[in-house]
Amino acid sequence: MTKCEQTYDRMPCAEFVSALASGTPTPGGGGASALTGAVGVALGQMVASLTIGKKKYAGVADKMTALNRKAQNLQEALRALIDRDAEVFAPLSDCYRMPAATATERQVKDEATQACLDACCEVPLRIMTLCCEGIALAKEFAEDGSRLAVSDAGCSAAILSGALHAAALNVFINTKSMADTRRAAAYNEEANRLLAGYGALADRIYKEVRQGLQPAEEV
Repeated sequence: MTKCEQTYDRMPCAEFVSALASGTPTPGGGGASALTGAVGVALGQMVASLTIGKKKYAGVADKMTALNRKAQNLQEALRALIDRDAEVFAPLSDCYRMPAATATERQVKDEATQACLDACCEVPLRIMTLCCEGIALAKEFAEDGSRLAVSDAGCSAAILSGALHAAALNVFINTKSMADTRRAAAYNEEANRLLAGYGALADRIYKEVRQGLQPAEEV
């Protein structure tokens, strides 16, 4: 089994981190973004799990159960994208190593590269979309979840924000190489839209949680 065929989602944490630190092209920033997003979503689930079944929060038990179910689906989808990112990047990485000494070789290399770029934009853009959904859930976990776990809701938002921004860079580095400038602009526009809307929401969640945990003069 080659490195790009490994199931990174099933790797022990230490092995995955070592793989990231190595000089091989996968896993990379996209896979790391997907994993980080899954971790952020899981922290939101932790809030739900610590809320459900508590007498004090009986009024939101059904809501937390539904949110937890949504979060579980998000977590699984993000984890699947860890491997998917490696799958779509491997052919592009191969393109970068193609010879380009002659005009014919350069043309073949460019055509092969262009054929790979759409998938390499779509996967991190999908990661971004799922992170945005996770941030929206983090807001509800922070508002209605157990006060004993509100810091975890804030952590969820902060971690998902990092994953969102990291995935965006994986969109932008690939659109930069696209010959189809209109398509590149469409990918960039969508990525920037998600960053503007949900990056700001994540920042707001974090700030509100932080303010609730610190005396006003320390914030």
